[in-house]
Amino acid sequence: MNRINPKKLIHSKWTAVAPVNREKHFMITDVEVDEEGQVIGCEIEAVLSRRQMQIDWSELKDDARWLQGWK
Repeated sequence: MNRINPKKLIHSKWTAVAPVNREKHFMITDVEVDEEGQVIGCEIEAVLSRRQMQIDWSELKDDARWLQGWK
């Protein structure tokens, strides 16, 4: 289980364990927070294709899907 500090999530780098369409390396480009300051979602961008997608930030805790940093 990856340990994530929600306040340092923006611009963090991630590696997909199972790449799809040669997209392996990603960077968090935007973080959504609610009125209480809790992170509810984030936007992740593929480095190779610049494709962006919305994900639930808690998915990044699953080390079977995501590795922290670029590996």
